[in-house]
Amino acid sequence: MFASQGRVSPSLLSLALLLHVSLSSILILTPVMLLLLLDPVSRLASPQPLRSLGVKFQRLIPLVGEFVLYFAACTCLSTLTSGGWSWIPQTWGASLTLPDLTPNTGLWWYFFTEMFDHFRPFFLMTFSMHLLIYIAPICIKFQYDPLYAAFLLIGILGTFKAYPSLSDLGLFISMIAVFPETYPCTLSGKLHDPTILTNHKTSVTPYQGTGNANFYYASTLVFACSNGAALLDCMWAGLRIAIGEVNEEYAVAQK
Repeated sequence: MFASQGRVSPSLLSLALLLHVSLSSILILTPVMLLLLLDPVSRLASPQPLRSLGVKFQRLIPLVGEFVLYFAACTCLSTLTSGGWSWIPQTWGASLTLPDLTPNTGLWWYFFTEMFDHFRPFFLMTFSMHLLIYIAPICIKFQYDPLYAAFLLIGILGTFKAYPSLSDLGLFISMIAVFPETYPCTLSGKLHDPTILTNHKTSVTPYQGTGNANFYYASTLVFACSNGAALLDCMWAGLRIAIGEVNEEYAVAQK
């Protein structure tokens, strides 16, 4: 919100606090920086490269410096409060080493429950790096509208992060209302809600004692597939709107 309003310091401070609390939130660092360089105007219908928009990348240097300063201040305050650096493996390290395999709405916990310890470090690195590969292609493709790029990365984060919650996906779904111009371009036009299935499995397993981890993972798979379908639909709508209105007399093919 601060970045959309052009308020540099509050947006960078909020981003530093967010990254300090959740290390995987580094995904939205790049689009927020780009949003601070541009005015918050939707350009989905008329995409243009950043060079034609008059963006001065020299302005990134003070922005990055201010963000690093805020993040370093948060780190120092946490160190002084805890009396040492022991808080790092218990906070940032938790999202990288996955010590708690309690069932949640994510995809990591069941995979690593069935994982042999010998292969655990390799797949932890693979799953962690998997989140980072989306930053460059989405920010490059939607460079003319960094707010939409941040919106898509928030959806990816809510689906594939180590310890997601319903609030992560809720933020993504609520942000769909920010881009009403994409509604006619969506494929499905509706979102499926698998939370009823999740609540049922939560009731069956721990309280009634009649389920197992496979029930939980089945519901999280349905949840992830639904999230992925909504994410792909929003990504398609953001690309499709640049073509214009649908005309039955011709079809547009991209090769």
